[in-house]
Amino acid sequence: MIARYTRPELGDVWTDEARMDAWRRVELAACEELPRLLGVDGPGEAELEAIRGAAFTVAEVQERELVTEHDVAAFVDVLAASVGEAGRWIHFGLTSSDVLDTALALQLRAAGAVIVDGARALTATLAARAREHVGTLCVGRTHGVHAEPTTFGIKLAGFAFEAHRNAERLQRAFAHVAVGAVSGAVGTYAATSPEFEARVLARLELAREDVSTQVVPRDRHAELLCAIALAGAGLERLATEVRHLQRTEVRELQEPFRAGQKGSSAMPHKRNPVKSEQIAGLARVLRGNAQAALENVALWHERDISHSSVERVILPDSTILLDYLQHRTIALVRDMSVDAERMRANLELTHGALFSQRLLLALVEAGSPRDEAYRIVQELAQRAWDERVPLRELLVESGMGAKRVSPDSAADERARGLDLDAIFDYGHYVRHAGEIVARLDAIA
Repeated sequence: MIARYTRPELGDVWTDEARMDAWRRVELAACEELPRLLGVDGPGEAELEAIRGAAFTVAEVQERELVTEHDVAAFVDVLAASVGEAGRWIHFGLTSSDVLDTALALQLRAAGAVIVDGARALTATLAARAREHVGTLCVGRTHGVHAEPTTFGIKLAGFAFEAHRNAERLQRAFAHVAVGAVSGAVGTYAATSPEFEARVLARLELAREDVSTQVVPRDRHAELLCAIALAGAGLERLATEVRHLQRTEVRELQEPFRAGQKGSSAMPHKRNPVKSEQIAGLARVLRGNAQAALENVALWHERDISHSSVERVILPDSTILLDYLQHRTIALVRDMSVDAERMRANLELTHGALFSQRLLLALVEAGSPRDEAYRIVQELAQRAWDERVPLRELLVESGMGAKRVSPDSAADERARGLDLDAIFDYGHYVRHAGEIVARLDAIA
């Protein structure tokens, strides 16, 4: 991943130095268990002490790889050469995938610790702002059109629960890739034993792949990349909401905009939702990488390396990118401006038409047939919107449907007895907001 989208905590996990150091840890753990595997024929304590001091540089390994055209073989050559005669024990009984897949599990575990913490922090940030705005009245929209009143706290609570689900998925998925294999060529332990593998993995604090067939099955990694893609989709959904609410015509939210920041090189007045747009755009990369991970699952027979080159790109990139996006979103949610007055003003854009369901139900409760009541309310609500006359005013002036039904109709008489104060009460819509937002206590 390019430096622009890389935080040091994740970038450090995926450097060449970190990758090869993970290889070294696997090789060392295996050597430490050779005396129990081979008995007196294995390395002595002096040789093990020499192996513990084995060293490499990335440059040395890369230079050696020009000869071997095999990265692990080059690494083993360099590591073994650094300790002299004791180096003969390095990589004893192992195959490349034993080192690569087990070391990869170490790297993914390290990445997961940071990412899951970030996912939990995002949940907490959303929950905090949801509680802050539990009573901030705003319009709920369906199909992009005003529907009924809600609160901004309820909106954010929904995003907080989604963030929590993503955190749970990520935690499970990272746990499922924290497995190693030290089973040798085609996974039969021909040169070692299952007990040897168990002891090596215990040193590394990794679980065992039950049947590795030389490689750890890639459904595990595909699951992780799908969980990452889902987390990205959740971030995109939130970013899309912010982008819509920051539009000039809506202007209910404002991304943080610091002193000295410029929204446009040409138009000084611009304050664009660039953070949200970036989140929405980069989420597409995560979905594309998940597709590649799914295609990595089907390997030939016990093993091939068609997955290897792909993973060199998608695993570092996806973990680094999700970590970046999570922290970008945390800052966005924490620092965005909420214009409660504008939200309240926007509620009036339909001139009371959004109270239509309350009016419909009031007529039905009063005894009107639903279809007749629906047609009456639909006509009046449309007039309020089109003529920019408050629906309540139309009701007072017309006696609710006087122009629609005969003066002696039962519906008209029932309409005259409606409690308009109760119908046109915003509080009715949000009376359960506190209870809904309080559900966050279970997760944050």
